[in-house]
Amino acid sequence: MTPPKSALDWDLFVTPVQLIVDDDLPPGEQLRYWPPISATLITGDSDAVLVDPLMTIAQARALGRWVAASGKRLTAVYITHPHGDHFLGLGPVLERFPGARAIAAEAVVERMKQQASSDILNSYYEPRLPRQVVDQIAIPEVLGGGRFELEGHELVVVNVGHADTDGSTCLHVPEIGLVVAGDVAYNDVHLHLGEPGGDGTAEWIRALDTIEALEPTAVVAGHKRPERPDSPSIIAETREYIRDFDRVVVRASTAPEIYAQMLELHPDRLNRGALWSAARASARAA
Repeated sequence: MTPPKSALDWDLFVTPVQLIVDDDLPPGEQLRYWPPISATLITGDSDAVLVDPLMTIAQARALGRWVAASGKRLTAVYITHPHGDHFLGLGPVLERFPGARAIAAEAVVERMKQQASSDILNSYYEPRLPRQVVDQIAIPEVLGGGRFELEGHELVVVNVGHADTDGSTCLHVPEIGLVVAGDVAYNDVHLHLGEPGGDGTAEWIRALDTIEALEPTAVVAGHKRPERPDSPSIIAETREYIRDFDRVVVRASTAPEIYAQMLELHPDRLNRGALWSAARASARAA
């Protein structure tokens, strides 16, 4: 006789904004910050899966304490996409939970390997977050088959290609209507549009259409204002932001113009630094 499946649930850990060292300040700003980053814990009766183990050593250690306080056995850590703020904390998390399996889609693992073999830690993260990040990137194993289980429940990898970077995925938990979106969707935070794909923003729009077609009841963004709900409405909000940006870039010729016009449309989102970087990148490309 097959035992009954456990009931699944999920919880969210969101970091506060993080002050960084960066001289490339948006107009009118005196400091630059990293936005809040979310990590999702999907739980069964006894076991749990963690999605995206954050960025700094301190964040990862706080995350580890939070996971331990859940009382669940961490069996896997899944990484949605190859941006360091979502995976650099993997090493410290695995030190805390050595029995957990670190996994990611093949495209994510390959891009992480490229970053591990480059000077990205010393050239990008260390100057901005001095002595706060690991000095060696932990690499997960490639997840074969595009799905895995938590206590008999299926967790499904949704490969979407380019969102705010190449090799992006989401994790879908069909039984509870959950999509952990990584950076495919943002929740009241300015989007990272500084890495345009070969198809511009069209592929990102298609990625949003893909997760919307799953008809989720909850969508967790990789970057979110902590107090906002994890509503599927953030899919449409992210799509609207991208289309607004595309329209502004057509009519504005300089980075300050792009930045100012987008702030008129989206004045309250967190992380104006990301908008400034996107405006500068688009102005250079024009």
